[in-house]
Amino acid sequence: MADPLSLLRQYNISKKEIIERENQIIFGEFSWPKDVNTNYLHYQSSREGAVKKYYTLECLLFFLKNIGLNHTAYVRKAAASNIPVVPRPYRKDILAYLNGEVSTSASIDKTAPLEIPTQVKRVGTDETETPAKKPRLEDSVHLQHVKQQLAARLDAPKEASVTLDNIKFGPGSLTEAMSVEKIAAIKAKRLAKKRTTIKRVATDTDGTDIGDKDAEKDNLKDMLAFDVDVTKNIISRERQWRTRTSIFHTSGKVFSKNIFAILQSIKAREEGRHRPPQPTPLVPSTPVNKSVMPQPIVYNRYDQERFIKQREETEGFKIDTMGTYHGMTLKSVTEGNTPRKPAALTPNTPAHQTPSHPSATPNINSVTASPAPNTRLPSGAPSPTHQKRISRTPIIIIPAANTSLITMLNAREILQDMKFVTTEAKRAAGCKRENEILLQRQKGDGTTVPYRVVDNPLKLARTDWDRVVAVFVMGPAWQFKGWPWDANPVEIFSKICAFHLKYDEMKLDANVAKWAVTVLELSRTGRHRDRSALMVFWEKLDHYIMNCKSHLRY
Repeated sequence: MADPLSLLRQYNISKKEIIERENQIIFGEFSWPKDVNTNYLHYQSSREGAVKKYYTLECLLFFLKNIGLNHTAYVRKAAASNIPVVPRPYRKDILAYLNGEVSTSASIDKTAPLEIPTQVKRVGTDETETPAKKPRLEDSVHLQHVKQQLAARLDAPKEASVTLDNIKFGPGSLTEAMSVEKIAAIKAKRLAKKRTTIKRVATDTDGTDIGDKDAEKDNLKDMLAFDVDVTKNIISRERQWRTRTSIFHTSGKVFSKNIFAILQSIKAREEGRHRPPQPTPLVPSTPVNKSVMPQPIVYNRYDQERFIKQREETEGFKIDTMGTYHGMTLKSVTEGNTPRKPAALTPNTPAHQTPSHPSATPNINSVTASPAPNTRLPSGAPSPTHQKRISRTPIIIIPAANTSLITMLNAREILQDMKFVTTEAKRAAGCKRENEILLQRQKGDGTTVPYRVVDNPLKLARTDWDRVVAVFVMGPAWQFKGWPWDANPVEIFSKICAFHLKYDEMKLDANVAKWAVTVLELSRTGRHRDRSALMVFWEKLDHYIMNCKSHLRY
């Protein structure tokens, strides 16, 4: 909203005229009373506890008009006109702002209440005059432009008209392409159309002719509108082939069916059901009867009714469906409360049912219940051997040396909480070292993905190596002793994503510099930079799992 002080400054800088009329000060289309307050504080308002007082618009305008007078003469003239004066100590600041030398002033109160201006009618305008009665000054220019266009058309070379008099009868003439009767029919049609055409005569409201000049003007406008009529005739016969509404109406495809199919695929991908086929585990193949092999049951959190039915059918299998892992360690969950003894081979036991190696550690997602002795399975129930699932939890290997920046003591804080804590600080706090850690990574979309962290890769089974997605490298090659792929670091890093964690002021190891390893640098003191550095680890790891091991959770 326009305020009087800003307009006074603007008009003073641009040297525009400010009108004073009938106790009103007019700035173009806006006007205020002379005694209206501006938002420039009076010098008396600077006193402590004083009530805010502002300079009036008349006071500042009178000050600008008499700026050439000395202060004594200015005070006398203001007193004679009964106008407040601007004191000498404050003249310089007010004049600097009004002349545009400074953009603002400390004495301007932006919270001061401002009076709404009054709209001023322009002098010399008649509100009763309608737009139709206003003279159109551009008509003469427009008329001249039309005349130039028509003159250019008339001066252009034209083909001679075809009549019966100038038709040449002979070889190569028009009669070879068209008969004389047809040409005569075209001419008769043209004359008939010309007779039915009524020439418009420009007349006034009383029926008299306007004059040759006005008639010529109307004829020129009619001739100019001829092209417009021809264009309208062409457009009227056009048919729009596609619109944004008709594009959705097609007999070949159903829009809703296609969209719903895309939404269903996205939903299935989010639930983990639309994954690429899992690689075959490294176990000896056994002959399986395809006719009786059941389909694996896929978990769906929106379909809990079928699990209620399964809970009722587990009466004879001694399965605690209401059990919980709360308060249990990872070792007790994976190995069970009591070590499972390998089943002895009996004469009736097939050769392919040999018990697995006792060193193989069962996975949380692959724990299956064995039926009680002398218990017959219900008809149609799948065999427990086929219900065993392969874990899809990724595995991260970290160094077991205490000199490494990441150990089993601080791996949870570094990888899960995204904050670096030294091993010495965790040991001083009394934290105990675990054999394995199950991280819960919180992704940006709110989902949680588990990751298994180990520091002794020699305990991993052959099937577990397919789930190893990342390894933290220290530098020496003996770290990979006993690993698959002939313990060759180059071959290992081509199949597993490798990282190296170090302080930013430390020198990079020579082996790490020549290996395909992503270096993560941490500050020794700046903990606020930990998250940005460790986010590189998860970005690289997600990209690797998505491209190379998309059958795992990520």
